[in-house]
This record gives sequence, structure tokens and C-alpha cells, in this order.
Amino acid sequence: MGKKVLIVDDAAFMRMMIKDILLKNGYEVVGEATNGAVAVELYKEMEPDVVTMDITMPEMDGIAAVKQILDIDSSARIIMCSAMGQQMMVMEAIQAGAKDFIVKPFQQDRVLQALQKALG
Repeated sequence: MGKKVLIVDDAAFMRMMIKDILLKNGYEVVGEATNGAVAVELYKEMEPDVVTMDITMPEMDGIAAVKQILDIDSSARIIMCSAMGQQMMVMEAIQAGAKDFIVKPFQQDRVLQALQKALG
């Protein structure tokens, strides 16, 4: 069985793109969240091996969610998903404890590389 991944993005299309890459490459998608608040709840419930986390989302953004998830599990492995031009927010997320980041539109090789790096 593949590593368990939680996908967090407010855009269904983006979740679908990541999910497609993951499933084709032997990962198991255990949940999908549309904002940071839902992501934190699903993280507690699903205990995924890795999380792909969008930065800009309604209700609770990705940076706040990273901080909350790391409060729950200090060894959580989170990869940020950002649009071009979000470098400052990516840096903030990395400082908060995210392991890596991928930029939209997603390149399969880069997504897989980030997952392998995060899973160490």
C-alpha cells in the first residue's frame, strides 16, 4: 500500500490534478479538504503520511493550517502548493515548518520529487 496523502486546496480542479498524479504513482489519497480548518480536522482523523497544502484558501489559509497541524504532530510532513508570485508566503510556510513547496500548474516530476523529499 502506498503512502497516505491528504490533499488540501479550495479549487476542485487543483485537487483533481494532484490526486491524478498521486494515484498514478502508487500513493493513496485518504482525504481532500477545501480549507485549512477542514484540513486540521482531517489530519487528526486520517493521520496521513504527507499533506499537500494550498496557501490561499477561505476561512483558514495554508500557513495557519501548517502551524496548527504541527502543533498536533510535530513530525507532520507538509508540502505547500503555491501560485507564481507567492514567494513571501512560501517562505513563511517553510519557516513555520513546511518541508517543501510545489508551484502551480503542477509538474508531475516536481510533485513526486517533493513527496519523496518530504517522506525522506
